[in-house]
Amino acid sequence: MSDPLDRVTSTPPPTLGEGCVRRYDPDALSPENGTEFPGAAELWQQLQRTTGDKPESPPEK
Repeated sequence: MSDPLDRVTSTPPPTLGEGCVRRYDPDALSPENGTEFPGAAELWQQLQRTTGDKPESPPEK
């Protein structure tokens, strides 16, 4: 099996923290990193209906 990292086309943005609290640096993210998802709320509601769960508010950004 080939290394999956060979398929990476760009370097990931910088991160903050370590271990389980490691996250991308919000100041370093840009539209090229896919930080915008205008349809997130609609997708969340659709997924809630599909699974039969009571629709609730989408997760906080």
